[in-house]
Amino acid sequence: MTPETVLTLAREALLLTLMLAAPLLIASLAVGVLIGLFQAATQINEMTLSFIPKLLALTAVVVVAGPWMLQTLTEYTRRLFESIPSLIG
Repeated sequence: MTPETVLTLAREALLLTLMLAAPLLIASLAVGVLIGLFQAATQINEMTLSFIPKLLALTAVVVVAGPWMLQTLTEYTRRLFESIPSLIG
């Protein structure tokens, strides 16, 4: 296994991680900003107020994007396992 192969595998793994985490992070960020604006407008300074809306948003994102996320991860893992003989030899 050459250093180029290791770097390629690491780059693909990091890109996959970014692709799978992006929908969850974007939803959490959007809900956090909206709750922050609401708290600033109403002067409610409750730290736990954003927990339930974020949890609901993340649940909705997992329900909507979950099948795509699982399919993408499964395809990557299958490709990785199938390439093991060529990586070793």
